[in-house]
Amino acid sequence: MSIVVTEDRGAVRHVVMNRPEKRNAMNDELIAGLGGALHSAAHDPSVLCVVVRGEGAMFSSGMDFSSLGALAGEPGRLREFRTGVLAAWNLCEEMTKPTIAQIHGACIGGAMELALACDLRTMAADAVIGLVETRVGLIPDVGGSSRLPSVVGLGRAKEMILASKMIDGTEAERIGLVNRVAPAEELDAATDALVAELLACAPVAVGLAKRVIDASAKPALAATLEQEVTIQQICAESADFAEGARAFAEKRQPQFSGH
Repeated sequence: MSIVVTEDRGAVRHVVMNRPEKRNAMNDELIAGLGGALHSAAHDPSVLCVVVRGEGAMFSSGMDFSSLGALAGEPGRLREFRTGVLAAWNLCEEMTKPTIAQIHGACIGGAMELALACDLRTMAADAVIGLVETRVGLIPDVGGSSRLPSVVGLGRAKEMILASKMIDGTEAERIGLVNRVAPAEELDAATDALVAELLACAPVAVGLAKRVIDASAKPALAATLEQEVTIQQICAESADFAEGARAFAEKRQPQFSGH
């Protein structure tokens, strides 16, 4: 079975992360599979809407930490690694079709950054979501730092990122992070209802409106995405990240140099 599978429901393509035994942790293969599936959906005229979701217990636990941990010894590889991730994630925002992240279980770190690159988000009430990079001495660097403020506002974005705050679906809907929240067993129906509203509108107008809105909300996106990787390289070379990576591997609280 492929690590990323697709399912067409009429004009809607579901792109499904299919690594449930690893909580859909994002390794190179999964990232490449997402990129390929999203590129195909973007260029298929029969597809009018895209839903990204995860198989198994959760949407995704985020970046595979074995890949991130390797960067502690080779921070020079950071830009190369990040380029592939952003190329895939940005497709959600750049394609002229509405994209929806359907979140259940948990959506952590790089997975939340993928969800932020989507136009809309639906979420199970009991699911959790958050950017937890500062807990290991990093920053959200595949769009999270750049996109979250335009979704929830500067103050809430700072709280979530600086404190590595995790919130549930009910709170995520309250602050505007997700568009629809539903009990886990009703999440598919909630997503389908949102999709139906989108498909009732003219696809050309929807695609063009999406571009204008994104340009208005994130006029400096290219610059801040570049700033993310510049800052992340500093973080990746720091003693804090080395300690954070060790602590994660050893399942203990890190002892950062500033404490």
